[in-house]
Amino acid sequence: MADIRPFRAIRPIAAKAAEIAALPYDVYNREEAAEETKIHPHSFLAIDRPETQFLPDMDMYSPEVYEKAAKLLEQRIREGDFIEEKEPCFYIYELKRGSHVQTGIAACASAEDYLKQVIRRHENTKPEKEADRIRHIQACGAQTGPVFLVHRPIAELRRLLEIRKRTAPVYQFVSEDGIGHRVWIIREKLTIEKIQQLFLKAEALYIADGHHRAASAVKTALEMRKACPDKKGKEEYQYFLSVLFPSDELEILDYNRVVRDLNGLEREDFLEALKQYFSVTKAAGPVKPRRKGSFGLCLPDGWYQLELMEAFRPQDAVEGLDVSVLQNLVLAPILGIEKPGEDKRISFMGGIRGLEELEVQVKKQGGAAFSLYPVTMEEIMETADEGRLMPPKSTWFEPKLRSGLLIHKIAMDGC
Repeated sequence: MADIRPFRAIRPIAAKAAEIAALPYDVYNREEAAEETKIHPHSFLAIDRPETQFLPDMDMYSPEVYEKAAKLLEQRIREGDFIEEKEPCFYIYELKRGSHVQTGIAACASAEDYLKQVIRRHENTKPEKEADRIRHIQACGAQTGPVFLVHRPIAELRRLLEIRKRTAPVYQFVSEDGIGHRVWIIREKLTIEKIQQLFLKAEALYIADGHHRAASAVKTALEMRKACPDKKGKEEYQYFLSVLFPSDELEILDYNRVVRDLNGLEREDFLEALKQYFSVTKAAGPVKPRRKGSFGLCLPDGWYQLELMEAFRPQDAVEGLDVSVLQNLVLAPILGIEKPGEDKRISFMGGIRGLEELEVQVKKQGGAAFSLYPVTMEEIMETADEGRLMPPKSTWFEPKLRSGLLIHKIAMDGC
């Protein structure tokens, strides 16, 4: 049983939605975020990444930085860039990338469901990243970035949303990266109750993207519970901002690896080591794997096709993932990368950037790049259902939700 609820969104006025809407805060490094807010000063990124409003040597985790986020949000509300809904609503959020369309419900999901593992994760989180978002929530008194949740298809819900989508949206724009965004508001109480009833039948929800946003919202809720032990469990801080999509509408891209060197090996020795586990064939051009167990390898002298030998194909749900196979057979034993989430010799590149970018990196720094077949949604759900975690940087979802379109206000000034 998944408990979702409507909320009174703080949202942009329609005329400014396109310039305010921003990619998630963690898509950018500090330099990229600073440049983006310089080019687009009204972008919500300035609130999500308030260190961009200071000199580069400012400690991005200082209290003044989080206070700046709160002041910017208050200022923009005061100046009329944002309005607040009078009654709790659900919101339909449609994303379009090329011919691909996915339609979700923007709502608030339950912190208690997260704790009871009705909301299931497939990635680990880092305490320092959680702490950053906790301080941001506490300073702003709001959750500003939605968690990307997934549910198994609900036919009745799909029909309901498709009917509503025949009406005029409150927001409709195409962002600079070519993604189409449309938003509708559901205000009718009977429709809201119907949607809630449909989700009560869902056995589980799955975090696709936003593991740190979810964890920080839940930890904020736990802190507030301790401070307010007499509350009933339905306060706004007990829920976190989410957009819920059906699993069969999602697009997961490859999440590729770039390694700076061959761990002291010559090219011929490296290829020979790979032949313990893979058939290795020289390719005429970039290799985009078409099936599980197939990998592309880019070296300074060109591309190679790697096919995993059947004898080394694990049957385990997690160990059998291509990201696990690459880690366990190549990155750790041959290239010496034991902890890919911490090792500076490896970087990760979402498939949205294309295989050509892998070539650019290898030509610039040497080493090797690996192209992978994307993880599937079924693999993610199976891993999460087993209560297990995928290796770091396993999934890259496109298109990405925008921050700043819908904000969830929570009370942080006492009980």
